[in-house]
Amino acid sequence: MRLIWRPEARQDVRSIFAYISERDANAAYGLLERIEACAERLSEHPFMYRSGRSESTREAVVHPNYIIVYRVDADADAVEILNVMHTRREYPPTEPE
Repeated sequence: MRLIWRPEARQDVRSIFAYISERDANAAYGLLERIEACAERLSEHPFMYRSGRSESTREAVVHPNYIIVYRVDADADAVEILNVMHTRREYPPTEPE
């Protein structure tokens, strides 16, 4: 399957990397490698991870603190990475009242 990164997901990774690298560059590079390796596995085994909390999504745990939120489009033979996020972040987002 093709692997498609949404612009929002790429920005998530950049933001996470920048935040962690200010404190520990080695840890930031290590997490970046884990994210990339996990994303590559998704193209080979898209249903390996749990169903997501939002409809038609799945979640891959990259690290106890970070997940990849993605969607499988079997018709297009693609895995679309929607977000990469910290597990403490509110998810799914609540609708404004």
